[in-house]
Amino acid sequence: MKQRIVLALGGNALQQHGEATAEAQKKIATKVGEVIADLASKYEIVIAHGNGPQVGNIIIHEEAAATPAAPAMPLETAVAMSQGQIGYWLTQAIHNAFAKHGKTAKIATVISQVIVSRNDPAFHTPTKPIGQFYSEKEAKALARKNHWVVKEDAGRGWRRVVASPKPIDIVEKKTILELIKDGVIVIAAGGGGIPVTRTKILKRLKGIDAVIDKDYAAEKLAEAVKADIFVSVTAVPYVYINFGLPDQEPLTTISASEITKLQKYGYFKAGSMLPKVKAATMFAQKGGTGIITDITHLKGALKGKSGTIITK
Repeated sequence: MKQRIVLALGGNALQQHGEATAEAQKKIATKVGEVIADLASKYEIVIAHGNGPQVGNIIIHEEAAATPAAPAMPLETAVAMSQGQIGYWLTQAIHNAFAKHGKTAKIATVISQVIVSRNDPAFHTPTKPIGQFYSEKEAKALARKNHWVVKEDAGRGWRRVVASPKPIDIVEKKTILELIKDGVIVIAAGGGGIPVTRTKILKRLKGIDAVIDKDYAAEKLAEAVKADIFVSVTAVPYVYINFGLPDQEPLTTISASEITKLQKYGYFKAGSMLPKVKAATMFAQKGGTGIITDITHLKGALKGKSGTIITK
């Protein structure tokens, strides 16, 4: 029996050093594909991914080119566009990684809708960074011009922020589970999923403008598909105490209760490591294993030899 893992890839992981071209991001996706192909013999793999930089750029293009005859697409539709875009890059990269060794694999990207509450307080307090980084002066000028909300993002610069409601359920979860059982490597809940609300009586779905945090959505996905392991794949090999300071200390194996205490002491930044830690901790509290590491140390982390590993 293979263990089932959900890998949550950061959107910034595909767009490194500000390189936003398709070719630059495909190049990074190629490395991801090679790791996935290497792991596929031992694990059933489900991939979720972020889309912060990509969806922000899509919106910039949409709004800049909008005309009365071709109006800009709304944010929820831009999330769907980013799912197709990044899903295409990852699907092709995984396919090519298998082909490199004369093998084939079944791979599918599922355009995924995620239920949120229209009464979520996040709609009144935008916090989710999207798009590129700006200086404070540039960001505030754009905010005035475009009616954006902008905030400083974890010491990395200023960005536009949008509502980020909590995920409640994944509409396509049964379809995703059937694909996994059929041996398919599934890419789902991309960019946190397309945020939708559902009416109580007729159960009708309606898109709503927001970007769901990919780690929270991926944790919901891991629950839905009954995964054994949830991994938040980020830019660093470990979660650190005092990150970036001379006395920074990596966290290796730690219990959910211990890392929750560290959260309360404010060690993890809201726009950076905090959602990853919270998502991995939630999964561990429900009996699974939560891991936070980078793509280079992923294989070692799955063997318990690297990364931050959170247990119940």
